[in-house]
Amino acid sequence: MTFSSSYLFSLTTFIYMGAAALYLTHWIFRVQKVGLLATVVTVGGFVIQTVGIGLRWIESYQLGYGHAPLSNLYESLVFFSWVTVLVYLIIEWQVKQRVIGAFATPFASLAMAYASFSPNIEDKIQPLIPALKSNWLIIHVITCFLGYASFAVACGLGIMYLIKNRFSGGSAGMMGVIPDCKVLDELIHQTIIFGFLWLTLGIITGAIWANDAWGTYWSWDPKETWSLITWFVYATALHARFVRGWAGRRIAYLAIVGFVSVMFTYFGVNFLLSGLHSYGSQ
Repeated sequence: MTFSSSYLFSLTTFIYMGAAALYLTHWIFRVQKVGLLATVVTVGGFVIQTVGIGLRWIESYQLGYGHAPLSNLYESLVFFSWVTVLVYLIIEWQVKQRVIGAFATPFASLAMAYASFSPNIEDKIQPLIPALKSNWLIIHVITCFLGYASFAVACGLGIMYLIKNRFSGGSAGMMGVIPDCKVLDELIHQTIIFGFLWLTLGIITGAIWANDAWGTYWSWDPKETWSLITWFVYATALHARFVRGWAGRRIAYLAIVGFVSVMFTYFGVNFLLSGLHSYGSQ
């Protein structure tokens, strides 16, 4: 059997879906061995996906195109999933709380499922359009998606916080497995800071790339505009935290609202608005 990158990505989709189910089972039934299995499965999927990304890059060179697999919607979804799992695994390793996986890995599995099964997404490797033939492509996409992935995890943490806060009287059962609200609040804050720094770098590198490609740093293209709106949402959350002392439910809600803005920047602009970034919907 020939293992193409598309085959490995399809396999990764089912692995991540299985990992999400295992994390959810770990949360509901509080079985530690299931949580450990979920982590092992997630790491295994991450390794396979990493190999798939490398293989797709090699396939691009074999076809004579020779570009990083970051140029269209299919490849960006794969990369978003990969970075989301990476960010989550780092957090799990640091805080030793596998239940977070029940709220983080679904983002990765849904992204892979959409990339793999949507009839509207082309998974074939294609040549780059002239505007994308730049070394800034890799830098810009990596920085932006590190931000997007961090915000996805922060959204999951925000949902966890609201659930824990809503049933704050429960210290046993399912609620007992979820970390304390103070721990979740600090994790949300740290994850938003991490994502905000990368999104800021992504906007800066995008502006430099735009000037190189189109002769202007900023053209108020729909995706540029919505990236700025998303940046302001998270800037507001951090400002409210540092200056006004906001914490808890307010920051959790902002983490969720911010990720909704991320999703519109990522998907809504591609499908509903036209502009210089319209190639992103291919």
